[in-house]
Amino acid sequence: MSEAKKNVPKLRFPEFNDAWEQRKLEDVVEFLDTMRKPLEGAKRVSGPYPYYGASGIVDYVDGYLFDEELILLSEDGANITDRNYPVCFLASGKYWVNNHAHVLKTKSGNENNFICNSLERKDYKQYNSGMAMPKLNQEVCRGIPVSCPSYDEQKKIGDYFRNLDNLITLHQRKLSEIKEYKKSMLQKMFPKEGETVPEIRFPGFTGAWEQRKVGELLTERNEQTPMSSEYPLMAFIANEGVTSKGERYDRSALVKDTVGKLYKRTEFGDFIYSSNNLETGSIGLNKYGKACISPVYSIFYPTGIADSNFLGRRLVRRDFINAMVKWRQGVIYGQWRIQESDFVRIEVAVPSLDEQRKIGAFLDQLDNIIALHQRKLDETKEYKKCLLQQMFV
Repeated sequence: MSEAKKNVPKLRFPEFNDAWEQRKLEDVVEFLDTMRKPLEGAKRVSGPYPYYGASGIVDYVDGYLFDEELILLSEDGANITDRNYPVCFLASGKYWVNNHAHVLKTKSGNENNFICNSLERKDYKQYNSGMAMPKLNQEVCRGIPVSCPSYDEQKKIGDYFRNLDNLITLHQRKLSEIKEYKKSMLQKMFPKEGETVPEIRFPGFTGAWEQRKVGELLTERNEQTPMSSEYPLMAFIANEGVTSKGERYDRSALVKDTVGKLYKRTEFGDFIYSSNNLETGSIGLNKYGKACISPVYSIFYPTGIADSNFLGRRLVRRDFINAMVKWRQGVIYGQWRIQESDFVRIEVAVPSLDEQRKIGAFLDQLDNIIALHQRKLDETKEYKKCLLQQMFV
């Protein structure tokens, strides 16, 4: 295969067929790093313009005020995993840049968004200098190879990825908005500490929420079973619930007698907690379904006067976690324990079963919308990642 044939992307717009040219980064961009003027810490002040550094936007200024669309590429803060320079993006309008980011301006005949995305896809580990804190020094940065097509093809690719980035931003904004809305509803649909009625209620529901012991709402499920195709061995992960173990949580290789080993059985809608990690979110509902998990977890299912979706939100609120922690026994981390017999004695304010169901269904619907937007965001990011590998050389 000729060198010309090699230097073309796997996927390109049909009107282009010329080979791309191999260049150095300094051939296609100007380095504006020398324009940055670091300020002393005491002189850093908040202002109307965003501030960019190696880790994105922060709330003080320290550098040079730019007023045009430029490419920012991290100079330090690298690590040895996956991609080590996560910050490579276009900044536009007025903004400050500190001395931890290279400031690049494309030269005539080259397009900003094309060059930015070309740099975005690179693995910079090979260009590191330094050990404790790897750096992408300017002299090394200047020699980084960049393959470039004609300006027209650069422009078409750049515009395509700009639209894709706008779509990602839209998904991110929608996701943030619905998460913020849910956060607000969680604050308003449950009574504040010391109060007996919430700020917002569904029509038709009045009266104070009643104090009930957990034992009236939940019954312990202490049923053991070996893992099987019907009840696969799963992990219970903080803020995620029952989920596949994955490499991080899979310790099966360390267990010699897996055949016949008993685990705790759990069903969809069960309420589960770990005494050791309550504050970090190791408490909540089984939204997966039939599974078996480690015997260290405490498992409960709702009684006839309780709604699982409601309790899954009510019993993870800070006031209830604080009440639970008071019953924790033991002095060594990793050996703390909240006995099931103590857990069921804790009191919590709840409304009628009908109102519980309304609240639970409403919050479940919000979670489904959040999951939908998260899925769209992840799919679009993955699509972009795939195109970055196929539309660039």
